[in-house]
Amino acid sequence: MKRIFLSLAVLCSVSLFAKTPKHEPAYYLSYARLFATSQMEHYPELWRTDNVKAPKWDYTQALVAKAMLQAYQATGNDAYFDYVLKFAEEFIDDEGNIKTYKMHDFNIDRVNGGSFLYVLNDIKPDKRWELANDRLFMQLTEHPRTKEGGFWHKKIYPHQMWLDGLYMAEPFYIRYAVEHNMDKCVQDVATQFRLVDKYTYDKKTGLNYHGWDESREQKWSNQETGCSPNFWSRSMAWYVMAMVDVLDYMPEGENREMLLKMLKRTAKNLLKYQDKKTHMWYQLTALPKEKGNYLESTSSAIFCYAFAKAANRGYLPKKYKKEAQKIFDGMVNNVFVFQDDKTISLENCCAVAGLGGKPRYRDGSVEYYLSEPIIKDDPKGIGPIIMAAIELSKPIEKK
Repeated sequence: MKRIFLSLAVLCSVSLFAKTPKHEPAYYLSYARLFATSQMEHYPELWRTDNVKAPKWDYTQALVAKAMLQAYQATGNDAYFDYVLKFAEEFIDDEGNIKTYKMHDFNIDRVNGGSFLYVLNDIKPDKRWELANDRLFMQLTEHPRTKEGGFWHKKIYPHQMWLDGLYMAEPFYIRYAVEHNMDKCVQDVATQFRLVDKYTYDKKTGLNYHGWDESREQKWSNQETGCSPNFWSRSMAWYVMAMVDVLDYMPEGENREMLLKMLKRTAKNLLKYQDKKTHMWYQLTALPKEKGNYLESTSSAIFCYAFAKAANRGYLPKKYKKEAQKIFDGMVNNVFVFQDDKTISLENCCAVAGLGGKPRYRDGSVEYYLSEPIIKDDPKGIGPIIMAAIELSKPIEKK
């Protein structure tokens, strides 16, 4: 019965979309509904997102959960809320213990779930979500750091900061710090961005390298700078989205001004590497003509969301709302694909990419980044494209 209900919901969204003028709020909300409902069709249980075989607490599920909650807030469709609530109730017990989460793995990715728990608690307050977030915060109080205080990406990746890690921890960390009046932690959030900017920013391109190894022990690290050798679009996207989401809570003052300056610089430089026809970005940001390079959907979706939200909130100039619309249009025309069952899919997604590790060592080379699988409906694209559509449906806020 539930499958029939979801199928009808997809058909209704398609029908509404077909009747909606382009670029109207309802146009974007129709896409948000289509992707949200299709997500439930493709993965009836949220934990199965990313095609995992067993229940897992990870940032991919958390990102989709946050997007689904925003879809619920934007549309009022209870099915989206119930989808996330079921996931949260399955993973979090009455004491706030999180199934499969191990704090002393010191995996920065696992902290990301705190962001969706905050949204869930805003909608339906529950002590379980608060206790779970207390546990996630405790990880940050003990998480290993570089000599200057930067969070290691993971215990298994010592002495390293990756752009990805800023999105995994900082949006949660800043809200927790502000709501608990922890001024030193607010400063600590700013420190993470300051260190990444200090060590990964490349003045020649205006981009940031994917990773930095303080120890210079990794084969991928430049012995002079410690940086990985290439610019990866999704890592740049995590970086931009982290800044935009942190600005929602960063208090007025020097740290906020630093983030705004960094965001404006990064957004301006990213436009130099945007494909002029599709307004999307290539897997390897600065190498559009490299053989095998391709227009990559997850990074483009994240940039679309970040630009739209930043323009709406006044973090970036209003023109970036138009840029976000162009990105969305390019994705509609090139990577949005309707399936035979009337669900919608997102094509051209990089499945995963990283640095180092075992058993396959990821060396950060051009060949490496272009060797990772290209799939459809990756959660790292589905979550952001839902949130992008929702932001595009909103007006720019008046100051």
